[in-house]
Amino acid sequence: MFRRRFKPLLDAAVGALALGLIRTVRWFDRRRTANLVAAIARTIGPLFKEHQLGRAQLHAAFPEKSDAEIERILAGVWDNLGRVTVEFAHLDKFGLRDFGPQMPEKMDYAPETRQRVEDIAASDKATICFVAHLANWELSGVAAGRTGIKSAVLFRRPNIGAISNAVIKLREPLMGELVATSLDAPLKLARMLEAGTHVGMLADQHYVKGVEVTFFGRRCLANPLIALLARQTEAPIHGIRVVRQPDRNSFWLDVTDAIEPPREADGRIAIAGTMQLITSMIESWVRAHPEQWLWLHKRWR
Repeated sequence: MFRRRFKPLLDAAVGALALGLIRTVRWFDRRRTANLVAAIARTIGPLFKEHQLGRAQLHAAFPEKSDAEIERILAGVWDNLGRVTVEFAHLDKFGLRDFGPQMPEKMDYAPETRQRVEDIAASDKATICFVAHLANWELSGVAAGRTGIKSAVLFRRPNIGAISNAVIKLREPLMGELVATSLDAPLKLARMLEAGTHVGMLADQHYVKGVEVTFFGRRCLANPLIALLARQTEAPIHGIRVVRQPDRNSFWLDVTDAIEPPREADGRIAIAGTMQLITSMIESWVRAHPEQWLWLHKRWR
């Protein structure tokens, strides 16, 4: 009863605190602050129960790695997460080299990625893009916005209203329209695709009502929404990967070729097969940079 009565006041206080922290972080040099927060995260991260979860998942995914190697990866995971928290307050300072407004922080990319982006922009067909919790995954949406392509991003709204509003206020000018997860979100996204808006979403989270896929040799459940939208609209599917560079403060962007989804006998896109194809691609990304993926999330349940 007490908690219910005062929840709006508590939420408002937490929201105001979060907003104050974001505004405060923006006053400081992004790279120096990220280095400091990353060092703190590496130090205190092992004290949290998520560290044990990450260790267990890493041992299952990489049984050939030693305990020392696993701990080095986990230190990198905490380092990355600490940097992401700082970078979130500075998202508007990021841009793409030679695309859109040239911002202080420029993400780089290979010539083939530039060509793919130009082809997507020139096409009259909207695309579905999948992203994973690698490096700073928020930057994939920022990159799409900087290209000038009309885009929308599916996101999970934070439970606290004030924080949710702050997130939307910060993200929407950079990433295009934000579509909150809801029962009618699939219909909204399908209509957007048909109207020419490119749609992006994360594809590496547990989904209770998902289809079964294999990730690092173990069964897990994936949200079938990407495959369902592709089946309905025949929109091409691309992967967008952000990679943190060795200096840990700059980024590389990679856009894949359109994947070729498997099909049923009647020609329709196969839902489970397509999600397995996407999951396998994400696994290859994680294998390349395991310290940059969010092992602290319970992927296998």
